[in-house]
Amino acid sequence: MTLTTPNLLPLLENLATQLQGELKFDTLTKTLYATDASVYREIPLAVAFPKSEADIKKLILFAKDNNTSLIPRTAGTSLSGQCVGNGIVVDVSRDFTKILEFDKEGKWVRVQPGVVRDELNLFLKPQGLFFSPITSTANRAMIGGMVGNNSSGTTSIVYGTTREKVIELKTLLSDGSEAIFGELNLDQFLEKCQLESLEGNVYRQIKEDLSNPENQNNIQEHFPKKSIHRRNTGYAVDYLLDSGLFTEDGLPFNFCKLLSGSEGTLAFTTEIKILLDPLPDPVEIVVGAHFVSIHESMKAAQVAMKHPATAVELMDKIILDCTKESLEYSKNRYFVEGDPMALLMIEFRGKTLEEAMQKGQALIADLKSAGLGYAYPVIGPELTKSAWALRSAGLGLLANIPGDRKAVACIEDTAVDILDLADYIEEFDEMMVGFNQKPVHYAHAGAGEIHLRPILDLKKQEDREEFYKISEATAKLVKKYKGSLSGEHGDGRVRAPFIPLMVGEENYQLFRKIKYTWDPDNIFNPGKIVDTAPMNTSLRYEADMLTPVQETLMDFTFEGGILRMAEKCNGSGDCRKLPSSGGTMCPSYQATRNEKDTTRGRANVLREFLTQDQKPNAFDHPEIKEALDLCLSCKGCTAECPSNVDMSTMKAEFLYQYQKTYGIPLRSKAFAYINALNTIGGKTPGIANFFLGNKLTGGLMKSFLGVAPKRNLPEISKLSLRNWYEKNYASLPGNAKEIKSVYLFIDEFTNYNDTKIGIAAIQLLKKLGYGVKVVKHEESGRSAMSKGLLEKAKKHAEANVRVFQDLVDGNTPLIGIEPSAILSFRDEYPRLVGKDLVEGAKKLKFHTLLIDEFIGREIVAGNINASSFTEEQQKIKFHGHCHQKALSAVSWSEKLLSLPKNYSVEVIPSGCCGMAGSFGYEKEHYEVSMQIGEMVLFPSVRQAEKDTLIAAPGTSCRHQISDGTGKKAKHPVEILWEAMR
Repeated sequence: MTLTTPNLLPLLENLATQLQGELKFDTLTKTLYATDASVYREIPLAVAFPKSEADIKKLILFAKDNNTSLIPRTAGTSLSGQCVGNGIVVDVSRDFTKILEFDKEGKWVRVQPGVVRDELNLFLKPQGLFFSPITSTANRAMIGGMVGNNSSGTTSIVYGTTREKVIELKTLLSDGSEAIFGELNLDQFLEKCQLESLEGNVYRQIKEDLSNPENQNNIQEHFPKKSIHRRNTGYAVDYLLDSGLFTEDGLPFNFCKLLSGSEGTLAFTTEIKILLDPLPDPVEIVVGAHFVSIHESMKAAQVAMKHPATAVELMDKIILDCTKESLEYSKNRYFVEGDPMALLMIEFRGKTLEEAMQKGQALIADLKSAGLGYAYPVIGPELTKSAWALRSAGLGLLANIPGDRKAVACIEDTAVDILDLADYIEEFDEMMVGFNQKPVHYAHAGAGEIHLRPILDLKKQEDREEFYKISEATAKLVKKYKGSLSGEHGDGRVRAPFIPLMVGEENYQLFRKIKYTWDPDNIFNPGKIVDTAPMNTSLRYEADMLTPVQETLMDFTFEGGILRMAEKCNGSGDCRKLPSSGGTMCPSYQATRNEKDTTRGRANVLREFLTQDQKPNAFDHPEIKEALDLCLSCKGCTAECPSNVDMSTMKAEFLYQYQKTYGIPLRSKAFAYINALNTIGGKTPGIANFFLGNKLTGGLMKSFLGVAPKRNLPEISKLSLRNWYEKNYASLPGNAKEIKSVYLFIDEFTNYNDTKIGIAAIQLLKKLGYGVKVVKHEESGRSAMSKGLLEKAKKHAEANVRVFQDLVDGNTPLIGIEPSAILSFRDEYPRLVGKDLVEGAKKLKFHTLLIDEFIGREIVAGNINASSFTEEQQKIKFHGHCHQKALSAVSWSEKLLSLPKNYSVEVIPSGCCGMAGSFGYEKEHYEVSMQIGEMVLFPSVRQAEKDTLIAAPGTSCRHQISDGTGKKAKHPVEILWEAMR
């Protein structure tokens, strides 16, 4: 059904009133759910957010009565198009998130499908247990999706797949009836066959068809080898055939084997009971074996599998090269030696480091003996997390390949017997030469599954045809090795058309019979696994379409325009991770759990409207404005998104363009011109502060500007920092011998609002032996950027580049106190300035430092040591600024604060504080702002002991901590200054 169907809109409106949850059918919501992590796009009829099983039952009956369908969805990270369709998308990620029951002795847990895998394991860890399948998306992948796809992950060579862990599933069938599936003995199975219901039908059908010797022979002859544990082509009738009902000495019959990997096509799962494993040995090392060819690495994987490895994972040169361009993941390349064509990451565990190392060294000896590899660095327990982060980012990193040609998911899920792997990959690579392709290779070498990706431009008809031809040729090759075309990512709509080729027409017809016995009206995720459309239709882009290039003020030339920056998002959903996973991205999603508030959601909306736009102003779409409204411009995505989708920069450009049509709101002007307002107020700070702080006048001002009433407005200092410097610097005490000089950027916040911090910084630097130079310069333009006043921001940026480009170098850097201001030089300035100043801006980028970073580097260089500071004991809790995390590093502040001998620093594992400049001051954003603060930051600050100092380098962070906890936070340089002898 579509919106052109008569009377549909009233039907949807009526259904919406009957649900406890929400049903949305507006353009924005449908756009958000038109894609997943695959190459497909299809606008859904509506999107439902059920709150109860009763809601889901109503949705089922509505679909049945109105000839439409339901597409189940959790995190939406499927690569095969499982979550894309023209029916009602049913998103259970928001409300079906409860851990329902846990049995430590029985080693099982019962959960709703929206529970995140890593969140579940945080709950289980104190009990010594965990859910063992670990996908690269584990910090946002949900148990329902893992069951739907039969996920495996890096450690499947030890623990198996999700299918082996599913004990019981509570479901709603296609007629709305409830059915619970679990292990059955013969009598229980026969009893189910007697039911006069849809549930009885599915038992009778499977009994009849799997008892048929001809069907048994077809399954045994045409299905993948049983030695391949990652086999997920079609429906898992081979597992059912192995049960005790049809095979002597088989396991008890359990329909969960069939439902696992069925992609939501047979029933709607509402509860999942899963088997748990004891936690692995605590000490982990990784051998990073380097190779000169893919073939050599495949031979090495076979050697590795003769050892007690818990993971054997591949990264090829294409992936490794992509990591060089990532702010976050380039830091994790520390163990890469030379320029390998392939790298195997081989994990070993032990109860002690010695035990784990012995296992690793034994493998290294065997590899050397076999003449395989040229370098074998061993990554110790303290660094394995960052090493695995490099591997986990593989999918997202592939979007960093410049241009419209991308590494496409279509043949990335093939699995063969490990003994066939080297020959299969060698033959595959030879085949790809015929397609003029040098594909990407990565992932699960130890399991016989290499994620292979051709590089194609699916905007071109020619490459869309190649998309099909390469997939077909690969399917034939996998069949030759009796492998599985789908290992863990599912068939969806990308591989399902080749199922008859893979398992034979007879088995395919058996799949169809199963589907339509369970789902006679085809309402559950139609077009997946059986009866699928051609795999090169309903793609994200129309064939041979021209990509519009919008004129922008900021320079997006490197990306090919702002639209292509949005297109870099491939849907991997890293922005859906929750606070417990660490990092910053994406704070608004973590607060609201709405897809609209993810970087992915915003990128999808920008891509959709900028691609389809027909308006004079391409940015004139309220849907884009709504999607970007809760973006805090925290810069988390700049570093943490593997595809480097910079939403903060795109939001600034959008606001600039949108305001060309609608004008600049008064409040935005007030925030953007805060420096000018402070300059005026600074002439009579006492009077200004009276009006700002007075309940009546301050309240009127907040009301007039739309500032949240509960916010405290920043006071203006009695003396600006620049004036203080001019009056006092020459008389400040300092070392007789100056180590070096620095230029201090006096930002607009420190100059008028945080003057005391600026004074402490100057005094500290001077006393430590550093000359502090101050020249006339303009404000940073940060406030103007955040509000879309880009012409104003550009003027400031160009003026500042002209001032500093010939003054600053590696020996005399430019340093700044407020992270959001000084780091503009490093981030936005090269995009903002005119072409004649780009080189100057790029030069400044490498010689501009946050003051924490500068002092930290000087500590490392030995120019600053603990002898200058107190030996008193002091505990400190530190919250890093978002821009610092994205563009510098929190570790520099930690090093600075740890310098005094007995100072101990705890870095709060918080993301964004929630204030984000003006965002948290705005009355409509206040609640979300405080929600973000309450996730990690506020509780940690409140739990601090009375004498513990709270440190935060960001002015907005310090205000947020004050408003949210009543505690005063200090800048790290204040604390260090106060610690000087």
